[in-house]
Amino acid sequence: MDCGEPSALLNREHLIYAITVPLSASIILANLVIILGIMCNRQLHNTPNYFFLSLLVADLCTGVALPFIPLMGLNRELSFGSCLVAHIFPNFLFLAFLLNLVMVHYERYICIAEPLHYSNLWMHRSFPLALLLVWAPPLLYASLPAFGWNNWTGPDWNGCCARGQKLSRSSNCSTNVTACCSYRRVFPNAFIYLEVYGLVLPAILTIAAMTGRVLWITRGQLKDICRLHRSVERGQPSDREQRLNMRYTRCVVAVSLTFLACWVPYLIYMHVCIAFLISDTKWNSNTLIVLSCTGIGSMAVVPLVLGLANRQYTEPAYKLQQKLRDRLSRKMRTSREPEVRENTNDNLE
Repeated sequence: MDCGEPSALLNREHLIYAITVPLSASIILANLVIILGIMCNRQLHNTPNYFFLSLLVADLCTGVALPFIPLMGLNRELSFGSCLVAHIFPNFLFLAFLLNLVMVHYERYICIAEPLHYSNLWMHRSFPLALLLVWAPPLLYASLPAFGWNNWTGPDWNGCCARGQKLSRSSNCSTNVTACCSYRRVFPNAFIYLEVYGLVLPAILTIAAMTGRVLWITRGQLKDICRLHRSVERGQPSDREQRLNMRYTRCVVAVSLTFLACWVPYLIYMHVCIAFLISDTKWNSNTLIVLSCTGIGSMAVVPLVLGLANRQYTEPAYKLQQKLRDRLSRKMRTSREPEVRENTNDNLE
């Protein structure tokens, strides 16, 4: 996207905001509901829920930064400092969100795979250290371009602002105050490859592997329970056994659909970007914008699926909704009582 085409740049910004703002508002609202649910219930004030609370905070920040992440793919006129902030801060929030998600899955995986060692887990003994490990490394890695690992002084960067045009000396692109801000100037190719194939993709595969292992362990435990039921029922499958199998099947279907709906769009977007980065060719910016908005937005929905599926997290919001509904019904009843009295008096007369 050329910074010399303000109308085209403005249209793409409007497209980004039209897709991301409603999605961002939904993510922020849902995270606030779950966060308040955990804070209002004292029974949920324990280390596992504190890890999940950290994930919700990271997801909330990702929802706030969601409209700005696709903007990183546009070439804009920004100063050096503003360009670094516009690229480093959303990248830090994204990496922190991903690492928090890995930590939550790991904590729950140990709870199921090794229940005897769960209470002595190092994450429970030193919670501040675990919290530091999921927030500090993403900040350090995302800040590397600010410490010199960037392409800001690369050759022929003025061309990205003046491609196909003759810019006057008074143009903003040629001044020292503003310059052409592009993700290629902030993130070198080696930085992008390391983040995608050294951090993001291994984290996603780790989450998928732990989820699959948990389902496999659950299946084995379910078989043991069914074997005990059959020994008691003399080989006849009981209704409870059928209900357990049906519940496990629904769980597998829910996990599969969640992975397909939340992770596959982002994986497609990530590999499309890498493919075009390697080939160094142009692509349809509108298509890339739609892929980036849907991919990153769908990935940010994963903690919401985990949180909304737990009734303890949503119980305060449900009670509040019931109270509001009861008050509304009472007001409607009181407003209808005078009309009912007038009608009865007319009938009596």
